[in-house]
Order: sequence, then C-alpha cells, then structure tokens
Amino acid sequence: MQIAMTTKSSTNPEIGILELIDPAKCYEFFREKKWPCGICCPKCTSNRVKKNGHKRNAPLCRNYKCNNCGCRFNDFTGTILARKHHPIRVWIVMLYLMGLNLSNRQIAAELDLNPDVAHRMTIC
Repeated sequence: MQIAMTTKSSTNPEIGILELIDPAKCYEFFREKKWPCGICCPKCTSNRVKKNGHKRNAPLCRNYKCNNCGCRFNDFTGTILARKHHPIRVWIVMLYLMGLNLSNRQIAAELDLNPDVAHRMTIC
C-alpha cells in the first residue's frame, strides 16, 4: 500500500515524492544539522576548514580540508551516509517515512526500491 505522497491522474504519469525533492536543499539541510555552529574538522575539531572541491559522483557533496591538521573529509564523513551509494534525497525521505512508522515494504514501494535494499538502509 502506497501512502498519499504520490499523485496519479488520468492525464499525468505517477509523480513520486523523490521527484519533488530538491537535492541541493537536502544537502543544505544536512549540513545545517551536522554542523549547526559551522563546519569543523572531524579529526581535530578545528573550524579552520576550507572547501576543497566536490565528490566526483555527487557534485553537490562538498569536500573539505582542515587548515589545522590537513585532514580531508566531506559532508558525509563520520555519518551513517558515509560510503553509501543512494542519493541524499532518498535517505532524507526514508528517514521521514521511518518517522511516520511505515514498514520497510511500504518505504520500498514509495521509494521504488527493492524491499531487501530498503531493509538494509533502515538498519544502518
């Protein structure tokens, strides 16, 4: 059973919630929650950090370099999203749906994922 986040009509194809989510806003939201007082190094906690490009396969994910200890890190370093391959908007929507107490099968159907993949993602 899919929840009322998808819209169907006879004239429009099905539009899923993921198509309505702006990836840039997801990264902005994620950064605000991860670093409420500004970006800091995960190794030495210094706030003397500079932007250092972006991930090749995720252009909105920023890389950083600490001017204090030289540590290189990105937006996801030290989080459950580190080394994960699904787009950030899938994770954000999944966390939202988990908050609504949907089952893994319902989440998988809503996000067009294999139920086994959805299960693995929800037990991070």
